Amino acid sequence: MGKKAGRLVLAVLLSIIFGIFPVSAQNYQLAPGDVLEISVWGYEDLQIKEIPVRPDGKIAFPLVGEVQAGGLSPTELSQTITDSLSNYVKNPIVTVNIFKYRTTRVYVLGEVAKPGMYELEKQHNLLDAVGIAGSYTKYAAKKKVYVIRKEQEAVNTKVKVDLLNLLEKGDMSQNIVLNEGDVVFLTKSGKLDFARDILPWVSAVYQVSEIQNN
Repeated sequence: MGKKAGRLVLAVLLSIIFGIFPVSAQNYQLAPGDVLEISVWGYEDLQIKEIPVRPDGKIAFPLVGEVQAGGLSPTELSQTITDSLSNYVKNPIVTVNIFKYRTTRVYVLGEVAKPGMYELEKQHNLLDAVGIAGSYTKYAAKKKVYVIRKEQEAVNTKVKVDLLNLLEKGDMSQNIVLNEGDVVFLTKSGKLDFARDILPWVSAVYQVSEIQNN
């Protein structure tokens, strides 16, 4: 396969992944920032809208009290509430829907069409980040994509991802989940200089954010 044909196959595959396989709401993992709508069939006083998942990952629900929601899917949370509510209500039928998805702010930099800061909603993984930035350029070293995670203030963890392996072989282990403040960087040479390649972008974005907030 020639280089042009190979790039075309990759581009088509990328568009298919982005366009046809959205994440199922019932497989979505809840986390702080998500807002839920929970109802119990036949009990109007147990139909609650706009329940936020708190920073500790918990929610409060009538009769049941504190419930761990973070890390669970809507289906798993529904079962958890059902089990607890069974002590008070006979054969409860609990429905959990996502009223509003949380957003995750990430930076997509380097060899992409539109580098910058983006807010991802519902899906928060590598392919979504690359896609929202207009995909990679022809110069991108797709076997060496870096994700810089800010674990805590002034401490960064660098993770190397093989985007080409994800696209050509369907290795979904490379489609890592992104967290708030992560930086996705597509290199040209396969090497990364944090001070030169990352810091100017992130600093500039934070300065603009501060000006807007003030």
